[in-house]
Amino acid sequence: MSNQLDQLGFDALLETAARDNTAHAFEKETRHFPSDWAEAIAYHRRQIECHHKAMLATDFDAAMAIRNDAYLLARKLNRGAAGILAGDDAPGSVLARETAVQEGRVPLWGQYGVFAVQAAGMALNVEMSGMFGFGAMAMPYLGFSVRAVDCTKPFLSETGFRSFLDVSVDPRIGMTPADFVCRSVELHVANELNGTLLGVAMQYRERQS
Repeated sequence: MSNQLDQLGFDALLETAARDNTAHAFEKETRHFPSDWAEAIAYHRRQIECHHKAMLATDFDAAMAIRNDAYLLARKLNRGAAGILAGDDAPGSVLARETAVQEGRVPLWGQYGVFAVQAAGMALNVEMSGMFGFGAMAMPYLGFSVRAVDCTKPFLSETGFRSFLDVSVDPRIGMTPADFVCRSVELHVANELNGTLLGVAMQYRERQS
């Protein structure tokens, strides 16, 4: 019994040491990031500007490195915990909200925004994810979703809504988020819908009226 207790105590010490080492490594890695909220928001704005330039240049390695830094910034504000999007008051949510573009304007790459475009013969309301959006750490182009402006007209889906994640388009220097949305929608209509739009079902028209 004594040997077993000794082993349990030793294992607990190893686990504590591993946690401490991880915490020290994270503190060292994020030492240069601000911990004050006002400074952190200003810092994230600069991250967005740098990320936008990298995306326009199709320098995806640089863009992904900036996204990783943004994630680390949010984790530092979250005291090292991973749940940076766990609610409206979580650091990732606050950073995205406080740096969002004014509604109706096209965001920079990496900036959250809601705007409208015309694509494939449709008027679309677009919600563009920022650097904390789903899949942002795994794919070069950020995700977005679209809603029908007029549900009485043909659309991409019977629900009047569609999300786009992990979209594959040919990289092009200077391509803005609006350009990317339009190209993605056009490719979807051509390749997935065979050029034929769908009618929005009546129950979804009523929900959005």
